[in-house]
Amino acid sequence: MNSSLGQKIKSIRKDKQKTLKQVAEQSGFSISFLSQLERGKTSATLESLKKISVALGVSPGHFFEEENGGQAGDGNMIMAERIAAYGVHYRNLAAGFSAPDFMPMQVTLEPGQNGGQPITHAGQEFVYVLEGTLTVEVGGELSILTMGQSLFYDAGESHYWYNRSSQRTVFLCISSDTGK
Repeated sequence: MNSSLGQKIKSIRKDKQKTLKQVAEQSGFSISFLSQLERGKTSATLESLKKISVALGVSPGHFFEEENGGQAGDGNMIMAERIAAYGVHYRNLAAGFSAPDFMPMQVTLEPGQNGGQPITHAGQEFVYVLEGTLTVEVGGELSILTMGQSLFYDAGESHYWYNRSSQRTVFLCISSDTGK
């Protein structure tokens, strides 16, 4: 990752009036790691970005939103930035809301996206498959979902999303882990 990601994280943290110590306590990372990340001296994984986003009460995709707002003609936020190393694209569906009670995102996983480790965080998540096949691991158990299928689970249980197919997978993820 680069220093612009770190600067964005720091800017969001400052806007939320949170200290490095508070984010460290809420994310489980050290103050040193967070400081290095904000200064562009270390990189972040998908899991670490998810935990930091939970601590800050934003979508992981929020770290990649363009400064100009990226508004499309219909007023929807264009949010399709990529965490390139993982083949994951997030589209924040709650752009413009400063403190939503839940975080709706459209997530696209490229074929074969199997990297990463399960995570846990406060709240609940609901996923609904729009396209392709999504494998969801919750508490060590796998659920394979296809278009039109959904799953609701406690995000406090270890969980992760995978695309083990040869086609891209697109799904909605609605998470209540905004720290409220």
